[in-house]
Amino acid sequence: MNRSTQRHIDKSRELQDEEAERIAELISLIEYHNRLYYTMDNPQITDAEFDELVAELKVLEAKRPELVTESSPTQKVGFSPASQFSPLRHSKAMMSLDNAFSFDELLDWARRLERYQVMGDVSFVCEPKIDGLAVSLKYVEGAYVQAATRGDGIVGENVTLNVSTISAIPKLIHFETEANSKMPKLLEVRGEVYMPINAFLELNKRQQEAGLRVFANPRNAAAGSLRQKDPKITASRELSFWAYQLGDLQPAPAFTKHSESLEFIASLGFPVSPEVRVVRGIDEVYEFCRTSQDLRHDLGYEIDGVVVKVDDLQIQQRLGFTARAPRWAIAYKFPPEQRSTKLRDIKVSIGKSGRATPFAVLEPVVVGGSTVQMATLHNQDQVVLKDLRPGDTVVVQKAGDVIPEILYPILDLRPPNSKPFTFPTHCPDCGEALTRLAGTSDTYCTNLNCPARRVQRITHFASRVAMDIEGLGEATVTLFCSLGLLNDPGDIYSLKPEMLVGLEGFAELSVANLMTAIEESKSQPLSRLLIGLAIHHLGEVGALALAGAFGDLPSLMKASESDLAALDGVGPKIAQSVVEFFASRANRALIEKLAFAGVNFTEPGYAPGVVVHKIGTSQKTDEQVLAKKTIVVTGTFEKWSRAEAKAAIRARGGKVGATVSAKTFCVVAGKNSGASKLAGAQKLGIPVIDETAFAKLLENGIW
Repeated sequence: MNRSTQRHIDKSRELQDEEAERIAELISLIEYHNRLYYTMDNPQITDAEFDELVAELKVLEAKRPELVTESSPTQKVGFSPASQFSPLRHSKAMMSLDNAFSFDELLDWARRLERYQVMGDVSFVCEPKIDGLAVSLKYVEGAYVQAATRGDGIVGENVTLNVSTISAIPKLIHFETEANSKMPKLLEVRGEVYMPINAFLELNKRQQEAGLRVFANPRNAAAGSLRQKDPKITASRELSFWAYQLGDLQPAPAFTKHSESLEFIASLGFPVSPEVRVVRGIDEVYEFCRTSQDLRHDLGYEIDGVVVKVDDLQIQQRLGFTARAPRWAIAYKFPPEQRSTKLRDIKVSIGKSGRATPFAVLEPVVVGGSTVQMATLHNQDQVVLKDLRPGDTVVVQKAGDVIPEILYPILDLRPPNSKPFTFPTHCPDCGEALTRLAGTSDTYCTNLNCPARRVQRITHFASRVAMDIEGLGEATVTLFCSLGLLNDPGDIYSLKPEMLVGLEGFAELSVANLMTAIEESKSQPLSRLLIGLAIHHLGEVGALALAGAFGDLPSLMKASESDLAALDGVGPKIAQSVVEFFASRANRALIEKLAFAGVNFTEPGYAPGVVVHKIGTSQKTDEQVLAKKTIVVTGTFEKWSRAEAKAAIRARGGKVGATVSAKTFCVVAGKNSGASKLAGAQKLGIPVIDETAFAKLLENGIW
């Protein structure tokens, strides 16, 4: 082999490694922002930016199909239900929708329909895409009995009591037609809970007057209002509802068109948008989309696009579904809106890791139906790149109607005395020097005792995504830190009732509730604790991978950088950060403080049913009973999470396959297994085993 060929091979391998690392990074980012959006109702990036992450992931996965897994965001719908509500399993999956951002993409979708012999001037139903929260309503013999959010498409949140407070939703239905006057045994209606714009503006006014959090837009206001633990609060928020689909009807309906089902739903007293239209052909679809975009602000509620569905139900059935969306429907997304305003100032905030992030203070401007006063500037390089200066007139964009950003300054309107923005050299909170990491655009305050960093770090530790300590939000943490009660997350477990009673906002009941929440947090799994420690680069995916691989914190702390980097979902950057974190004397002192407080350091369900020995950081069972065997896992299980099942296979020397092939040893199928994997196994004659057989397989290598 000559040198040129070898260089080509080396370069190809390096590119493949970079692609694999980027895929892992994208999955972690998308999962993180999915949780913020679906579970926390607190997005940090725009819909457009999120769509770009997903689009990049799709391109890379198409290029590297062997790296596609069932846990990839491209293969899933929505996100797992929030822990504050009990889960409800949908009788039929609530799918997501693929997106089109232009007429060309609409045409591409129409051409894809032709593969299934759907041609000519097909009838489509065009419906406004309501910017709210998807829910499923269930009625038994005409009586409202249940409501659930979409969740991950399979399991949603039980919001029955909260939804019952929405006056637009009927609690009893009257069913009578010429063909059948009997009440249906079961009726499921799906739709969108939303907040009218007037109600949104009034709510934010009340919130502001009370010194409480104001909502970014009606969608977040609706989601936050629906997820209140007290249904009385939900009732006070003036939520409303548009029905858009018949989920189930028993006995089965005789409809032939989706539009007929909407008429039926409306006849039962459910609100259906008066803007719904049946059109012929893709040209009329686009005309409806264009008109809706022009008239979007004439409506009393927010829409961010148009949903387009094939009207004929037989054609819908023929087209079927992909892993996450129906082929017979698509969402046409409106382009982001832009407005110009004054950039009053550029300030810098300090985050939980010490990262110094510049942000813009804007002259208030209404963009996408809500008032914008601040915008992120990401890092100092972005400020320099866009040459943003206080006093500039800037163009602001609210991509996807969520988080605003500054696109560029209008140079012709720049004041003559304008000066370039200079990034501060010292932390605005503690005065210590700021440090820029080599090879990055990130600048940090490295002072562990920085007041701003301390508050953000402790707040993150107590947040829902981490230890989930209700009642310990940023305002409370700021108060406790100012009083010297908290210096690091470990001090949370030293708080006593007598320290808090009498403080502003803390009566005996609120103190008791906080103490209970703190005590309950001690039992959170190791993966949640790792998220709470705010290790640089480590997100939920990486935390789950580490917790699943090592089972307990002491074992993880002994791991080498190379062993960590070899794990799926981790990689070199995260591995380096983890090793550096636990090498710090201050961080080890924090771990000792948490151990003394009785905080759980283990991951439940680790290598279930088997004693696992650790040699260095490698996991090995007494026998590598699955050595050289590739096993595909699909569906959900009672005894294991999917991550635990895969970890158990790897612990026994096996390999977890993403797709079924001739090399697959067997397919482990739980509930709601992937149809494509089962079909592939049947076609190739690959054995399919259930959860009971899987337990035997893990024990003996056979079932």
